[in-house]
Amino acid sequence: MEIKKNPKSNLENYSKLFVQLGLVLALFITYVAIENKTYDKEYGDLGQSNMSADVEEETIEIQQEITPPPKNTPPPPAPEKIEVVEDEQEVEETIIESTETDEAEAVVVEEIEEVEEEEDLVEDVPFSIIEDVPVFPGCKGTKAQKKACLNQKMNKHIQRYFDADLANELGLSPGKKRIYLVFKIGKTGNIEDIQARAPHPRLKQEAIRIAKKLPKMEPGKQRGRPVRVGYTLPITFNVE
Repeated sequence: MEIKKNPKSNLENYSKLFVQLGLVLALFITYVAIENKTYDKEYGDLGQSNMSADVEEETIEIQQEITPPPKNTPPPPAPEKIEVVEDEQEVEETIIESTETDEAEAVVVEEIEEVEEEEDLVEDVPFSIIEDVPVFPGCKGTKAQKKACLNQKMNKHIQRYFDADLANELGLSPGKKRIYLVFKIGKTGNIEDIQARAPHPRLKQEAIRIAKKLPKMEPGKQRGRPVRVGYTLPITFNVE
C-alpha cells in the first residue's frame, strides 16, 4: 500500500523561499552592524591623584612581660652599726713621718780619695822609636849623635869578632850572604833574648857568639824610665 503525500506539505517547494529569507536576514544584520556607530568611552574627572598619600603602616606592639619578683626574697642586709666615740675618749692617731731632709740638717759627704794610677809602660820598645837610645860605652853628644855612634860601634864589633873564613869552609855557594842578628838591650844594659837567622846552623851559632861579646851599655829610657830596647843587626859577607 503506497503512502500518499500532500503536495502542500512538501517542504522542497519552499526551499527557495527559505534561502531568500535567510539571505535577506544576513544582509539586514550586516547593514545594522555597519551603520551602528561606536564612541570612545569617556571617563569622568577623577581629579588629581595624590601619590604621596599617607600609607598606614602596621605597628607591632611588643608587650614586655614583667616578671614578678620571687616571693621568698631575703631582706637587704642591715647597715653596720656606727660607733659614736665620745669627745672625752682618746683616739690613737697614726703619725706619718716625712722622708724629706730638713735644710737645717747637715749632709755628710765622704771625701773620695783620688788614687793616681801608674801609667803602664811598654817594656819592649823598638830602637827606631825609643826616646833615649841605649848608650854604647864611649859614645857622647846629643841623642842623634849617640844613636849614630851606637850603630857605628856595632858594625866595628862585628868586623872584629866575626870569622869570615867560616863561611868559605862550609861550602856555601858563591855570592853575598846575610845573617840577621836580633837581640834586646835590657833595663840593666845587658844583652838579652838573642836570636839569629842564617843560611847555615854554624853561622847562626857564630852570630849568637858575637852578640854575647857585646859590652854592657847604658839602658834606653822611655818617659824617663829604663826599658828594654829591641835591636836588629844585619851581618853581610861574601862567599868566594
